[in-house]
Amino acid sequence: MREFVLATESNNDMSPEFIAKHEILVIPHYYTVEEDVYGDGNEITIEEFYNEMRAGKKAGTMASNPAVILEKFTQVAESGKDILFISFSSALSGGYSNICVGANEVMEEYPEMKIKVIDTLSASLCEGMLLQKAAQLRAEGKNLEETVAAVEELVPHLAVQFTVENLDYLFRGGRLTKTSAVLGNMMNLKPVLYITEEGKLVALAKIRGRKKSIATMVDNMAERIGSYIEKQIFIGILHGDCEEDALYLKKEVQERLGYTDDMFVIRPIGPSIGAHSGPGTLGVTFLADMR
Repeated sequence: MREFVLATESNNDMSPEFIAKHEILVIPHYYTVEEDVYGDGNEITIEEFYNEMRAGKKAGTMASNPAVILEKFTQVAESGKDILFISFSSALSGGYSNICVGANEVMEEYPEMKIKVIDTLSASLCEGMLLQKAAQLRAEGKNLEETVAAVEELVPHLAVQFTVENLDYLFRGGRLTKTSAVLGNMMNLKPVLYITEEGKLVALAKIRGRKKSIATMVDNMAERIGSYIEKQIFIGILHGDCEEDALYLKKEVQERLGYTDDMFVIRPIGPSIGAHSGPGTLGVTFLADMR
């Protein structure tokens, strides 16, 4: 049985320790602050990134580099291993397409190699959940095909909801009109957004006030989780440099659904997503009967 490498891109938001422990190949998605480009070994810290945004500097993103994909995949091919790639939603980035093109080129050059690309139709710690599941299955001795089948079954059940602190960043990312952003900020609107079954980002509810938006996320989670209440990989709490709010959200989830501390992964949202959502973004990921 050929060994396989787990791979993903840098907006999976899992910890560096997790990535290192499971020897996960990470393809960078790039981000910019004004004219400076980051993402391939020259990153700034999460705190620095969000502070730059708070200071009014313009942040942006770029998808993965096809040349880097070819280089990294070819190295794996030459080692005699296959690849299972867990991808960011194809509806939110061109990165998925770049990965598929690179995978096909390398498999043509190395016909004995298999590269399986799973479109999560999701983002952030939802990708992380599938990485953790795949790592577990690989450690149990499952082969590539068995692992792919088990992971793909979970894709329709990946749920992520989040709220933002400031609507200006959604406007800059093309998710809101300027008028909606200005009026929403004036009215203290904190919309709850989610990623649909098609992998698109849409508003689930428009809430006034931070505490109410957090309560709404927990309510939605309780409604949607269904038969997955005891089948979680982990509960992901993600935040745009607002750890205190993340801990509050964790407490609210615990009080409502009873999960113990060891069931939670709390992580900052990386720049390639945070550039569009902004500082103060807060979200939760989990498995559910419906997204």
